[in-house]
Amino acid sequence: MEKRRQTVLVVDFGGSSTENMARLIREQRVYARIVPCTADISEIHAENPLALVLVGGKTAYHEGKPLTCDPAYLSMGIPVLAVGLGLRFMIEALGGEGRDREPCIPEKRMVRTSGTCAIFGRMPVEFEALIAGSDLVAKLPPGFRVAAKSQDVPHAAVVNEKARQFGLAFHPESEDTPPGRDLIRNFLYNICGADGDWDMDSCIEECIRRARADIGDGHVLLALSGGVDSTVVGVLLHRAIGGRLHCVFVDHGLLRKNECRDILDQYRSDFNLNVIGVDAADRFLSELAGVTDPEEKRKIIGRVFIEVFEEEAAKLTNVRFLAQGTIYPDVIESYSLHGRTLVKSHHNVGGLPEKLGLELVEPLRELFKDEVRKLGMALGVPADKIWRHPFPGPGLAVRIIGEVTAERVALLQEVDAIVLEE
Repeated sequence: MEKRRQTVLVVDFGGSSTENMARLIREQRVYARIVPCTADISEIHAENPLALVLVGGKTAYHEGKPLTCDPAYLSMGIPVLAVGLGLRFMIEALGGEGRDREPCIPEKRMVRTSGTCAIFGRMPVEFEALIAGSDLVAKLPPGFRVAAKSQDVPHAAVVNEKARQFGLAFHPESEDTPPGRDLIRNFLYNICGADGDWDMDSCIEECIRRARADIGDGHVLLALSGGVDSTVVGVLLHRAIGGRLHCVFVDHGLLRKNECRDILDQYRSDFNLNVIGVDAADRFLSELAGVTDPEEKRKIIGRVFIEVFEEEAAKLTNVRFLAQGTIYPDVIESYSLHGRTLVKSHHNVGGLPEKLGLELVEPLRELFKDEVRKLGMALGVPADKIWRHPFPGPGLAVRIIGEVTAERVALLQEVDAIVLEE
């Protein structure tokens, strides 16, 4: 029987530090996944989490009130770490009293621990941390005690060790809290008993297993861009399903100098990918003729790319799936808390799955960008591809002021090549 992966759920109460917390936990070789505080308790139970981490920052308010969630989150019998506004929710949900305060920008202050506490382990008795400017707690719930204090914040850390519930007014996931990694590691290993078996090798195995289970004996279509995300998707899926992966690389004529040739050579020789190279430079330049507005250029390039890609896809009659390089920030930036969209709605290759009648495969949707790079290195992708200079989809067209012409593109390719060489 396959062992189930240990998962820590990071419950998002709003704020900008939720991603940092998930990344910090993953750095300790424990898998973390972000869920909104609006998630139903049945969804939380279904994950069978090792622990919950409740995180809320200075934007964790909706219509002037702190965001909240189902108090049943705290009655699952698993360890809980509540940070920032997550601390206030935990205190109030367990019978204590929170303290009203206006949202404020946290600042660095000294925190001093009082007595021993497993979550602090061998950390210094006094350390600098990023902390809110006023106390979040008016009255502690039964079973809790103060574990650390700071200037104007007498409840900098509170604990109920018997229930394995810990609350922090400061942010261990911030770079402004130097011992934060040690604290998170103490929580995961000393409190939760984590196995610490999540790494890139196990991630590769799981991605391949899931891909094979989802795809079965089907064929997959992938649009390669030359960027790290699509490259890693291509190498990963090739390892999973071999020649049933069909890649299309569209040269819109707006790439860097010699980039199309170099990318196709590398994909075919180094990665052994089945790649169809499409030279559509004249078509793109024809559509861009006379256009000077930057946004209009982007729309034209996006539209023509989809048209070319659709035409190539139509030639492959046995394809059932479309692979995309969606990564975790794309996923978590798309959900909404209490009707408030956090950042953006996500469209990787907008509308293509529906237009082509294909099912979507997203092998990287649980990984952050730096993890995609680590995964690529573990797969043997060369460093020049992993650390490729970021390049927008519309290519050099976005750097050309005025009309895009073949002469201007050629000149800019030479200039760009000099910049990269230097």
